[in-house]
Amino acid sequence: MSYIREETDSDVTMWAMMCHLSTFAEMAFPLGNIIAPVVIWAIKGKEHPFIDEQGREAVNFQINITIYMFIAFILLFVGIGFILFPILTIVDLILTIIAAIKTKDGYHYKYPC
Repeated sequence: MSYIREETDSDVTMWAMMCHLSTFAEMAFPLGNIIAPVVIWAIKGKEHPFIDEQGREAVNFQINITIYMFIAFILLFVGIGFILFPILTIVDLILTIIAAIKTKDGYHYKYPC
């Protein structure tokens, strides 16, 4: 994967990073992984195209992860969900941290899925 560093304004990269890190709000309340980045994206996304792009990436990825988790929940009843849940949780955690770090460094990050 090639990353292109284009953004150097620390305030812009900080807000873009917060779009990704706000997804951990899921630990505090249900669907916080979607609601928190949407709020940041809605408030700050109009200020700069980089924040808009990264906010869109974070929200899209979290919607996908939520759908995958719901499917894994349904698959709990046939046994395979017990394997999928931890894998999805780890993938979500790792990719979100990578996205936050790359975004803070000014790179345009796109999630692999």
